[in-house]
Amino acid sequence: MKSVKIVTLLLMIWGLTGCGIQSIPKAKLQAEGAFAEITNQYKRRADLIPNLVKTVKGYASHEKETLEGVVNARAKATATTIDPSKATPEQLIAYQKAQGQLSQALGKLMMISERYPDLKASTNFLELQASLEGTENRIGVARNRYIQAVTRFNELVTIIPTKWTNDYYFKYPSLPQFTVDASEQVEKPPEVNF
Repeated sequence: MKSVKIVTLLLMIWGLTGCGIQSIPKAKLQAEGAFAEITNQYKRRADLIPNLVKTVKGYASHEKETLEGVVNARAKATATTIDPSKATPEQLIAYQKAQGQLSQALGKLMMISERYPDLKASTNFLELQASLEGTENRIGVARNRYIQAVTRFNELVTIIPTKWTNDYYFKYPSLPQFTVDASEQVEKPPEVNF
């Protein structure tokens, strides 16, 4: 009789671990950690911008409108924050929009550098540009990891049998995903002329 109780208890523990008791909270924590990495990379980018603007200003001071656009976009992007554990799709869209506007402003700033050979040859500018490009790549990797983590979590909270566990114990809603904003979509690839 005692062995039957032990076997029953072990089967219950095994059944609970297979029904999401552990995997759902772990997946939620992984998604939150992945979002924190995105935020970290956006912060890294924001920290590089003042030095980049200062360098460009020294060579292209009459490009005031573009430089102010970058500074304003940076201010808006750093002011827009989000708590990944309580994020709504609307908050994520606002966050993405602010970061997308900063990306567009930086793109304009990089295009300006093409007009100034002395700026393009500046070691400081080249180092900042390389750091910024590396950070943009890190942002892409971090966003991809977040997308994968959210997909995993959303599968756990919406697909049976773990859905039942979530509905009974946790009641976590699905997490919002990053989407491609219309401003980030490229309908026609840019032409490259040599």
